Amino acid sequence: MCKYAEVNNFMLIEAKVKKDSKTKNLVKRLKPGEIAAIKHRDIDEMAALSLVERRPKLVINAEKSISGKYPNRGPLILLEAGINIIELNDRACYEHIKENMKIKVKNNKIYINNSYIGSGEILTKEIIERKTEESKRNIEIELDNFIENTLEYAKKEKNLILGNLEIPIIDTEIRNKHVLVVVRGKDYKKDLITIKSYIEEVKPVLIGVDGGADALLDFGYEPDIVIGDMDSVSDKCLKLCKEIIVHAYCNGDAPGINRIKQMGLDYKIFPSPGTSEDIAMLLAYEKGADFIVAVGTHTNMIDFLEKGRKGMASTFLVRLKVGSKLIDAKGVNKLYRERLKPIYIFNVLFSSLIPIIIICLLSPLSQQLLKLLQIRLKLILELKGILW
Repeated sequence: MCKYAEVNNFMLIEAKVKKDSKTKNLVKRLKPGEIAAIKHRDIDEMAALSLVERRPKLVINAEKSISGKYPNRGPLILLEAGINIIELNDRACYEHIKENMKIKVKNNKIYINNSYIGSGEILTKEIIERKTEESKRNIEIELDNFIENTLEYAKKEKNLILGNLEIPIIDTEIRNKHVLVVVRGKDYKKDLITIKSYIEEVKPVLIGVDGGADALLDFGYEPDIVIGDMDSVSDKCLKLCKEIIVHAYCNGDAPGINRIKQMGLDYKIFPSPGTSEDIAMLLAYEKGADFIVAVGTHTNMIDFLEKGRKGMASTFLVRLKVGSKLIDAKGVNKLYRERLKPIYIFNVLFSSLIPIIIICLLSPLSQQLLKLLQIRLKLILELKGILW
């Protein structure tokens, strides 16, 4: 049963605030019971779930949590977790808020040192549902734009299909092996749990795409390769992984290199258009992987809109190329959920009794006991016959 945030009663919250225009950076510093001040237009599902894990008392957003562009689920997820959202009426209020400052929120008004700095709208379940319905009516227009953008960029990024990319030389041996590519996408944790036995039995080459590498680490697996722009993977994971590949733009510019250099780690560069998960699959394919299993990848329009991308040209092209070897585990947890049925218990118990019965029948001591039992029954029956 969902626990919706209580917004009708009087609200008074006083706590330390963590502030960042990027939610994925903020959650790294946010502690339970603090206030999260963000600047996140159309709060996506993954951002909402990452906030829920940190358990803030309140989320203050300087942008529209649901702009109407598409039906994003983030705000409802927060509300269902009991976390209120206040959308600021004036963005200047956001500038007054500083990191680690203690602020007071009384109903929809915000105070610093008892001085009023601004107000906002508290998003109720009714407001969120109304805005979501309005955005659904806009989805057809957005779909047309998305298709046009995808086709336009597909022509520009066709080298992903023609094979004219310069694939980096890597140390990790991939040829004729299974490769697991993990992206921090929808239900990635549940899907990893579901394929845990596959990972332990087959032992595929593990490729983590940015934050997906930390997901592997959380499950006790050290990534063989971390690939991406290095903006959401932890320092711990970068130090533990065997190989680092930095995703660069086609002109060779790679913002993620600076971080790796500062840490003094070795790296390789992979210049390519498209997303980091695309080049992770391309790398596995070009290096001769037998199978590529993908977890948490982005495959539909809503996925891409939540990532701020207006099309999916590179992903479309890459999946055309690697499709013969690709197995997408996205949502596999919903397809297969292991349940312990009564028939399983009966079969196990019955199977375990068979060797016990055989041993008892063949054992000399057991045979003697059975004979004594037989004689005892015979005497009892004979005595009953005499009495009758």
